Amino acid sequence: MQHAITISTPIDFHLHIRSGRMLKTVLPHTANEYGAALIMPNLKPPVTSIGQAEAFKKEIMQALPEDTAFTPLMSLYFTRNLTSQTIREASASGIIKAVKLYPAGATTNSDSGVNDYEGIRGTLETMAETGMPLLVHGEVTDKAVDVFDREARFIEDILEPVRRQVPGLKVVMEHITTKEAVQYVLAADETLAATITAHHLLLNRNAMFQGGMNPHHYCLPILKRERHREALVKAATSGSKKFFLGSDSAPHPKGEKECACGCAGIYTAYSSLCLYAEVFEKENALDRLEGFAGFHGADFYGIPRNKGTVTLVKEETIIPDSFTFGEDVVVPFRSGGTVGWRVAG
Repeated sequence: MQHAITISTPIDFHLHIRSGRMLKTVLPHTANEYGAALIMPNLKPPVTSIGQAEAFKKEIMQALPEDTAFTPLMSLYFTRNLTSQTIREASASGIIKAVKLYPAGATTNSDSGVNDYEGIRGTLETMAETGMPLLVHGEVTDKAVDVFDREARFIEDILEPVRRQVPGLKVVMEHITTKEAVQYVLAADETLAATITAHHLLLNRNAMFQGGMNPHHYCLPILKRERHREALVKAATSGSKKFFLGSDSAPHPKGEKECACGCAGIYTAYSSLCLYAEVFEKENALDRLEGFAGFHGADFYGIPRNKGTVTLVKEETIIPDSFTFGEDVVVPFRSGGTVGWRVAG
């Protein structure tokens, strides 16, 4: 049994940190495990300009604990009003690393998203020209489509036609959840990659209903059948450069999770790297964690690999029940339970 592992400081390529008091509470958890993270732009209002991204980055840097070596990688929100000129300016700015496309109404704060894909083709062509990656929340929003089938339908109805029409466009399928998505990414050329979350590797859809309805296991894309979870585990631990770490850690106030219409999102940032280590250990693939957690994503985005290191120690660690921000709390994944690894500090 391996009792410790040292890897290059990883990067979380899909992270929600909100803003204000919530940001100050959750950001140190990520900074404790990662050297950088790609910050999602679905705030209220969304981050749609370079100026807004710069302001958000400044807020992030001010919220970091002193002497913390952490780099926020910024993204823009793809609205129907996003122009090719903005893409060119974002590409030249050095601050914007990607543009995130949410189908309108697909998830938290996605009301400003896209529902006319033909109308944005010119902007997508500029993204292909400049090498700016497109990040997609891969689900259709048609209410007639079963929630468990929305990712597969997105690939067939939207993503594949877009990629045919705009060759060379770099695309990351965010937080994939199905065997179909794994197969699609593997069959595609080098312009397509995918992130995988810890919670989709660890849970199937039964977890939402064990002991009653569990709102803290409700996320979008929703948890899927066991055969899909198994396909994700195989992909993540395979060593394929097409898959890399994106936690999709998404904090919400406890009251907004435990209510009649609870928010989608699972807060894993407190222990996400250690959760991934559990999965890789179980698959006898700890030697492949470093690539998945840092190298594959950095290489796809064309950014430098981190030069520092993080050491994970095989040790049962208790996860707190909650974390306070202002007058509210956020409940972490496995609150009150344990994770089998810890970051050496």
